[in-house]
Parts: sequence; structure tokens; C-alpha cells
Amino acid sequence: MEILKFTAEHATFRERLRLFLEKEVVPLIPQCEKEHITPRSMWKKMGSNGFLCPTVPVEYGGAGLDFLHSVIVNEEMAKISFTGLAAGLHSDIVVPYISAYGDERQKKYYLPECVSGNIIAAVAMTEPDAGSDVASMVTTAVEDGDEIVINGSKTFISNGVNCDIVILAAKDPAVGNKHQAVSLYIVEAGTPGFTKGAPFEKMGWNSQDTCELFFSDCRIPKKNRLGNAGDGFLMLMGKLQQERLVCSLGALFAAENMFNYTKEKCRNTLVDGRALSRSQAVQFALAEMATEIRIVRTFMESLVIDHMDCRQIISETSMAKYWTTDMVNRIGCRCMDLEGSAGSLETSPLVRQFRDNRVTSIFAGTNEIMKGIIAKMMQL
Repeated sequence: MEILKFTAEHATFRERLRLFLEKEVVPLIPQCEKEHITPRSMWKKMGSNGFLCPTVPVEYGGAGLDFLHSVIVNEEMAKISFTGLAAGLHSDIVVPYISAYGDERQKKYYLPECVSGNIIAAVAMTEPDAGSDVASMVTTAVEDGDEIVINGSKTFISNGVNCDIVILAAKDPAVGNKHQAVSLYIVEAGTPGFTKGAPFEKMGWNSQDTCELFFSDCRIPKKNRLGNAGDGFLMLMGKLQQERLVCSLGALFAAENMFNYTKEKCRNTLVDGRALSRSQAVQFALAEMATEIRIVRTFMESLVIDHMDCRQIISETSMAKYWTTDMVNRIGCRCMDLEGSAGSLETSPLVRQFRDNRVTSIFAGTNEIMKGIIAKMMQL
């Protein structure tokens, strides 16, 4: 039995999105993969059709919809296996920092543009020598009158080339406590001293404009700080539950997508005049994958309900993040094995999905970090 209760309105939203992606996005995927970037026009079309930031309140330009609409967007995006249009990152990970911690001026100024797709948002935490350990960052932000002067660099920033604003985590070097030294800032593209590197040549996510960001005596108004000085670390921790939930959902949906493709492939592939799916070994492999996916979906749907009820599920989302992202890599390997030699060709949809999913066990906190969080919550 399905735990999530989707209404007729949810079904209409899903169908509109499915048709939009089929018409406006899917035909451009090969070009985006080749050029390593997604055109801004695609973001604007997503926004104008109501598919970005669905949970932003009406008073700030959004539709004020429930989180299930975000679940739908992430699921339909996984079905087309396209990482360049990182709607989940923009809508459900970055923009919520402004929704939750921004003042009225910041919300009214930035949120409507994020909803419309006129502003593409990124978040910058990771540095060359500080990844999962956020408190070890060295990028500095120093007050100078009514301005903040930022120096440092960030790396592996998704939406980095296209971004119009970045939610930047930086430290005040005058504060001794490394956690209390962190604050969050909204930095706009085009600000003097803020430059972007070229998109990385990556194993996967080829259509995603992941890059480095550099800050050299970059001055922003103090009013662009999110919340109070020194609250940055707590803000980051407060939003990691949803980030890891979204990451886990993406991995689950990707695993389902690869499995469904492989199941149909096995049904329609003949070996000595007999469908491959009639082989007991293949049947067992598909049965095992179907079982794991169903168990994980049940767990994930229960976490979505808990999250929507504002329950603290830090340990559970950490469990989900490490398990689902390990699972999607296991299932990707097994599906490619079942497809055989054809599974190694670029013409197979499994190939891009396999490459794109490999990194999921690393970002949003490595899976080793997830296990450490779980152990800590167990008071071990």
C-alpha cells in the first residue's frame, strides 16, 4: 500500500510536468551533455510553467503548494535522467535558506525571481580542503562598515556557472569558536571580486555546470547576510535534513528508473528464441532488486510524511542518504550486467544514469559521514 496520498491536483501537476519535460527538455539533453551546460531559457520555462520552488508562499511569488509537489518534480526529473536542470537543488535545497532565514526585504526581492527562473541559485559550502567538515572552511567574511569583505574559494558548486546568486558560507576570522564564526551570505553574480571557473570535466553530470567560485576582496552589503552573524553553522545543519531527504529520493527514483528499463529489456530480449526474463537467474536478480526498491520506497515515503509533519528525523535521513545512494550504484551495476554488451554502449540509457548516480554517495555529506551521524545519534 502506498503511504503518500496524492490527490487529483497532484496528478494533474505531474502530467503537466511530464508533458513539459517531454516537449521542452528531453530533445535538448544531448546538446546539454555535449556543451556541459543547460541553457538559462530552460530554467525560465520551468519557472513560467510553475515547476520551480512550488512550496514558496504566495506572498513571495510562489504557489504555496505542499512538499509532495517537490517530490513529484524530483521523481519526474529522475525519469528523464537529466542532471543539468538541477531543479531539486535550486527549489528544495538552496531557495529554502532564503525562505526560512531571510528577512522580509530579502524574501520579497529574491524569492519571486527564484520562482520564475530569472534567478538561478547555488549554495557554496565545499572548499578545496573542507568538504563534509563544514566548520573547517577557511573562506573569510570580514565586516567593514556597512559592507562584508569576502576572500576565499569554493569548489564543486552545482549550478555554479549559471547561478545568479549563491548562498555562501564564510567565517569571521576574529571569532575563535569555529562553529560560531560561520555566517551565511547572499552573493550576487557580477559583484566585483566574485568570479567563476569553467565547468569541470566530470565522470558524470556532464550537463551540469559544476565549477569553482573565487572571491577576492569581494564586497557585498551587510544587509545581504542571512539571519544573525554566527548562526550560519546552525542554519546549514537545520537544512541538511531536507537536503539529504531530497538526495535520497533522487537516488530511489533513479534506481526505479534503471530497474524498470532493465525489466522491460529482459522481457523483450530473446536468447535462443526465449525471453531473457524466463531465465531463473535473471528472474532472481530482478526479484531481488524489486524487493530492495520496494522496501526503500516504503521507508522513504514514511520519511516524507514525517518531514512534512516537521518531525526531527536527522538520524533517519542520514540512514536513507547512505542506503539509497549505495543502492542506486548497486542496482546500476546489476542492470548493466543484465543488459550485457549493449549496456556498455552510449546508446544505452543506463550508461548516463550509471555515471550520474556514482557521485551521489559523495555529495550532501559522504556516506561515511552519514554513518558517523547515525552512530552519534545512537550515543555510541
